[in-house]
Amino acid sequence: MTVGLVGAGNMARALARGWAQPVLCTDGGSGRAARLAAEVGGEALGSNAELARRAEVIVLAHKPAQLDRVAAEAAPEAAGKLVVSLLARVERAALQAAYPGAAVLRVQPNLGVERRCGVSALGSPEGGEEAASVQQARELFEPLGTVVVVPDKLIDVASACSGVGPAYWALAMEAQVDAAIRAGLTPAQASLLVGETMIGTGEILRERDWDTLGLRRAVASPGGVTARGLAALERGGVRAAFSEAMDATVESR
Repeated sequence: MTVGLVGAGNMARALARGWAQPVLCTDGGSGRAARLAAEVGGEALGSNAELARRAEVIVLAHKPAQLDRVAAEAAPEAAGKLVVSLLARVERAALQAAYPGAAVLRVQPNLGVERRCGVSALGSPEGGEEAASVQQARELFEPLGTVVVVPDKLIDVASACSGVGPAYWALAMEAQVDAAIRAGLTPAQASLLVGETMIGTGEILRERDWDTLGLRRAVASPGGVTARGLAALERGGVRAAFSEAMDATVESR
């Protein structure tokens, strides 16, 4: 399957590295496409029209504000092909209007795709429309990690969990590391302890079918230090903070 990446920013690079196969790419003249093509053995092209003509699947990884300009070049060559949009805040109706002859789907991956341990939310149109294209998109993204198919209208909510999730967990790690440093650990010691704990916790939760309550109960003895720490987090409003972050992320899209 020949993939064409329109854009060569962070997410485009993560996808290309995860696929680990030659891709076609454009960058609007920044020079990033040439560097990415050299890294993954692909080819940087001079126009979006040429990319759309040669690619079997076209992945829109450019800035959302560039939709109309890119589509003016690429859409005539995209008819009958799958166009996968990574563009935040751009609804499927707008994408269909820009690419009227193509099958258009929205996907929101996260940076874990670079290591083939990512999560990609795939928006499925209502009524089973584009079922074959949804399957094609699954086959494209499944080698990069987990694919979760959700109704297209909920893809922004899904992205607020997985797409921005790495930044949330990085912030949580920073906060815990900072607290550990204030308590006497070195930055290296604190980072290693917190980081490896996060990795191990994820593996345990995966094995336990994501039973977070069960894990908390297993770790926190009544009246023990873990229970006191959890109570402090609850008093600090950790749940409300995540709820507000979800609202802020979804409402901004």
